[in-house]
Amino acid sequence: MKFKSILLWLVGATLVAVSYHKYGWPGVAVIVGGLVMWGLLHFTRMMTVLKRAAQTPMGHVASAVMLNAKLRKGVNLLHVMALTRSIGLLQTEKEAQPEIYRWTDAGGSHVTCTFMHGKLQSWELVRPLVDESAPAAQ
Repeated sequence: MKFKSILLWLVGATLVAVSYHKYGWPGVAVIVGGLVMWGLLHFTRMMTVLKRAAQTPMGHVASAVMLNAKLRKGVNLLHVMALTRSIGLLQTEKEAQPEIYRWTDAGGSHVTCTFMHGKLQSWELVRPLVDESAPAAQ
């Protein structure tokens, strides 16, 4: 994770240096403007996801089965929050690794996701047992 962050800063600095060498200050202005725009797009996406999540009860998802089908290993917590439109219920202590969050739907099914350093490592769908002795509604 640290390497990726350092690499991002190095690429940005290299772009600024190359643009100055080739085009002077107008080139630097274009590159810095592009980098600022890229940062603002990510910030806006994060704020939109958090705004939507604030309007839904914590740990609630429309369908745990559909969430289970859409999850992929390696996605970040913000991506999962965008899928669920909810902040998950933290099942572990705060700041402990791995972090375990749970989202539950109205039917009682729930998805428990394990995140290591903000990336999804594994998840498990649990569905409530159906009582077979009860008569089926028609």
